[in-house]
Amino acid sequence: MHARASGEGSDTKCKASPSHLSGGLTDASHKSPHLFSLLLLTQTTVEGGYRAVVFDRFNGVLPTPLEEGTSIVIPMLQTAHLFDVRSKPRVINSVTGTKDLQHVNISLRVLSRPVEKKLPEIFSKIGIDYDERVLPGVGNEVLKAVVAQYNAEELLSKREQISAQIRANLIKRANEFHLILDDVSITHLTFSKEFTKAIEQKQVAEQDAERQMYVVQRADQERKAVIIRAEGEAEAAMKISKAVADYGSALIEIRRIDAARDIADILSKSRNITYLPGGQNSGLLLGLTAGQG
Repeated sequence: MHARASGEGSDTKCKASPSHLSGGLTDASHKSPHLFSLLLLTQTTVEGGYRAVVFDRFNGVLPTPLEEGTSIVIPMLQTAHLFDVRSKPRVINSVTGTKDLQHVNISLRVLSRPVEKKLPEIFSKIGIDYDERVLPGVGNEVLKAVVAQYNAEELLSKREQISAQIRANLIKRANEFHLILDDVSITHLTFSKEFTKAIEQKQVAEQDAERQMYVVQRADQERKAVIIRAEGEAEAAMKISKAVADYGSALIEIRRIDAARDIADILSKSRNITYLPGGQNSGLLLGLTAGQG
């Protein structure tokens, strides 16, 4: 009797334990049906100017990046990698050769940002440090290819044209890696010391040549003026000779009278000359010097 009761009691106890556990889980699921699923999720905040690429351990890189704001990811299974999608400046320095074999130090400033829809592909093929891997190599390649088409002097005289060509080629190459270039400009351009010295010497020589050309032109103008003046005097002498031959010495007398009149007019205005009037419309000019009474 006691053994049976004991057996029955033990059977009852064994049956009651699982039913109690299942009843507790059932009550918990009814009260919070998503409790366990929420416990397996975590929040990830994407700041302004950033996007996040999610790597899933089962599905790989998810095709759609996370936008700005708060998103849900599964810890241990999913990892979010942030990408800065704002324009970032970068200076690309290159030492290259021109068409006439001159060495040029050139610096290029680039503002770049990734294509947001292509962030998963960039993450898979290039990595988070895409700008470090792509822009220096592509920039040097484009700079060397474009600069080699021009002479050293053309780099200075055609700077805007060369800058536009570099910009177009660099944008085309960067587009292959899903990068957008907002601005490309040449910020620094220098030549070797030997070439700079040669340019200075050439400028000095050109200035000397221009100065000599001016001297020659001035001498030529003076020569022409002398010739014209001599031709005028010769023509005047011929006319005077002809007048003397035709009319005698009357012309010479007229010229002498005119000259005397001019001389008298000049002397009359001098402070050291005194004019004494006389008869028959004649006068006397006396020269007075200092110290005479």
